[in-house]
This record gives sequence, structure tokens and C-alpha cells, in this order.
Amino acid sequence: MTPQATQWLARFERYLGTERRLSVHTLAAYRRDLLALHDWCDRNGLQDWSQLDHQHIRSFAARSHARGLQGRSIQRRLAALRTFFGFLMREGALQRNPALEVRAPKAVKRLPHTLDVDQMAQLLSRKPNNALQVRDLALMELFYSSGLRLAELTGLKLRDLDLKLGQVRVLGKGRKERIAPVGSMAVKALRLWLCARPGMAAPDQEAVFVGRNGAPLGPRAVQLRVAAQARAAGLPQHLHPHMFRHSFATHLLESSRDLRGVQELLGHANISTTQVYTHLDFQHLAQTYDQAHPRAKRRG
Repeated sequence: MTPQATQWLARFERYLGTERRLSVHTLAAYRRDLLALHDWCDRNGLQDWSQLDHQHIRSFAARSHARGLQGRSIQRRLAALRTFFGFLMREGALQRNPALEVRAPKAVKRLPHTLDVDQMAQLLSRKPNNALQVRDLALMELFYSSGLRLAELTGLKLRDLDLKLGQVRVLGKGRKERIAPVGSMAVKALRLWLCARPGMAAPDQEAVFVGRNGAPLGPRAVQLRVAAQARAAGLPQHLHPHMFRHSFATHLLESSRDLRGVQELLGHANISTTQVYTHLDFQHLAQTYDQAHPRAKRRG
């Protein structure tokens, strides 16, 4: 590439940092993706960005895939290219965006990890011995009972809880509010925590869950406490907060078969997001079939 073409990369990065105010990590990702394209152009004798067409970008994406880049990473790389070429068009250096017509290979959907019903019972049946364990049990019961995201749980205020009606008001993604049910076991655990909470929280503290110092419990602290409780319960896998949400959705769908209802409870804007749990359910059914059907049993 010519020095002039290379200078556009620095100008684009300044634009992202000053006008778009992107984070350092995002800027680094853009830089890596565009330098990869820059090197590819050098190897293929392309001197200026205006020489690129959609076939070039498609070849670059294919080369990235051949070098081991997965579909999701190629999607991100193409998004960076579209933004860069859009910037060049805005600056009058390009007439068209050659990356607009190029699509990445479909990313392989990773099925979420869950706990089965017995593992969840093993985790939640442990008796708390102190206020911190009472709090941990309450937040885990609430995670599993209501399918909350981590940010939703850490953002809860006392006014959001209505234990008489067995429900909680949640502020989800996009600041969308929803009402989630709270089961009887979670209500019981929360009542115990609210009795112990004044010994840790200041009178004017509104957060439902607080730490030793009385300040609101942060996401990282919740992650660490959940993992510690899983180890103490003897669970064989690393437990993170989102696994409660996955388990909530999977167990509910297995019992109800009501995909729309589960979508509403999770606060998903699109039902396609919820449909991943039908794959988990089918996976469970397939395992049952393999174990039980006389024509499906594998010979040793």
C-alpha cells in the first residue's frame, strides 16, 4: 500500500477515538483487523483502498477463514472493514463500500452450559451458617427462580422487590422494564437475607445485595461468591451467574414447552434468542433416546 493509503488507518483510528469515543480494547480490535487487510493488500499487489472491490474482500475473508479464524471473528472483522470504508466515503476517498455485499460464514452456535435439576438442588439445599452465606443463598435462589442476568441482579433496589406478591421489577437490556416472578423458595431465602441485611448495610443503602463493607455487591464479587459456593457444594464444574439463567430457561422449557412464555420471562426481544434452549431440550431428549430405545443402544 502507498504511504498515503497507510495514513488513512491512523486518521480512522483518531476518528474512532475522538468522535466515536470507542474504548481502548475496541480500538485495538479495529487496528488488528485493518492491519490484517493492509498486509493482505501488500501481498496481493494492491496499492490503494480504491482498488478494492467486493471480490477482494470476499477473498480476504476466505483467507482469514483458511487461517483458522472462526465465523464470529470474521463477522467482527467485516464489520470493522465496513466502518472503515464508510469513513473513507465520508471523507471523499472512496465512491463505494466494497465490504457491504460480503457476508461471513455462519458462526457456530455454542449451546449454553446448564446445571441439571439434581445439581441445582445440591447447590441450593446447603444450609447457610452466617450472614454472607444467607446472602449468597438468596441471590442464587433469585437467579434461578427468576432467570435474571447478572447486571439485573446487582442493579436491584429494595423497592423492586414485592415478596408478598412474589415478584421483582427488573431493568433489562435497553433499559426495558419487566416483572419477573419469584418462587416460594426464593421468597423464603430473600426474607432471611432481608432480616440479616441491616447488620451489613447502612440505613440509606437501597441495593438489595451488599458486601461486608455495606456497599452494593458488584458483578465480580457475585461471580466469585457463586463459584465459591459451587466448589463448597462439590459441583464438578465451574459455575458462573449466567448458568442460573440458562438452567432456569432450560428446566422451564422442559416442563412447559411454552417457548413464548420463556421468551417473555427472560426478557428476550427476539424469540430466536430463546430458541437456543430448544436445542438443549432436544439434546437431552436425544440422550434419553440413545439410552432407552432398543434400536438406538450402542454396542460395547
